[in-house]
Amino acid sequence: MTDMALVIGEALIDVVSHDGQPLGEHVGGSPLNVAFGLALLDRPVEFLTWIGDDARGQRISDYLHDSGVTLAPGSRGAARTGTAHAELDENGSATYTFDLEWVVPPESAPSARPVLHTGSIATALAPGAAGVDALLAAYAPTTTITFDPNIRPDFYENAEQALAKVESIVAKCDVVKASDEDMRWLAPGTAPEDLAARWLTLGPSVVAVTLGADGSYAVCGDGSIRIPAYPTEVVDTVGAGDAFMTGLVDALWSAELLGGDRREHLRRITTDQLQHVLRVAALSAALTVARPGAALPDRATRDRAASRLAT
Repeated sequence: MTDMALVIGEALIDVVSHDGQPLGEHVGGSPLNVAFGLALLDRPVEFLTWIGDDARGQRISDYLHDSGVTLAPGSRGAARTGTAHAELDENGSATYTFDLEWVVPPESAPSARPVLHTGSIATALAPGAAGVDALLAAYAPTTTITFDPNIRPDFYENAEQALAKVESIVAKCDVVKASDEDMRWLAPGTAPEDLAARWLTLGPSVVAVTLGADGSYAVCGDGSIRIPAYPTEVVDTVGAGDAFMTGLVDALWSAELLGGDRREHLRRITTDQLQHVLRVAALSAALTVARPGAALPDRATRDRAASRLAT
């Protein structure tokens, strides 16, 4: 088994503007942020995506290379690199308009990995979404599968169709993380904790829910855990969910609970173990929201913060 994680999903250039005036362009995409975050934590990671052989694609490629992420072969076959146009209102909130194509490049025979992570647009947009489904099935026997739906309503007909699609993927996964906002959009009138319990019955070993300022919640076969958010001055919430997902994967990796050969160990995770995992993930998110942009923490930064909290 290779020790390299595999992340599958979209990489974008965020084009930010206000009142029609451009403010800048930034590398983005939820799966890209997770790959980037794992590399910052010194985890070997390969990123399978779909970008163009153009200036924006080169910017993404350089960004990944500089952060230590390996770009998977075939990832630069798009006609053009996708964009997410973010128009900011007076309060700094963004309205996104996406322009991208999503195709899963051909892969060689799957090799066992500690973890395969996917989510967001990659699991919703055709034709690539079907390719993601196929890869999840191919890797599942040997690899821990993690998933964050990170809902973008533009890519679904309605919430009912989205819920059916999301739950079809949940059933193939070992670890699922979702925000309470996404869960309330998917299942109006259902408490996120109740939806998490339902998802656990579909097959995962862990379902975690981020609750913003109210902390986080997770459920496993041994029971459920809720922890408060770490006190922090929030600069913005960009990348917070991706940082939480990254911390979740990293903590499970450190606990030696990743990989197909560790699946039964993950299934027997205790609430005490899960509480520690949640705390690591929550700290990663807290450090990210304290800085502008998707500024996920590296291991040294997170370790220093953990040491301060422990004293």
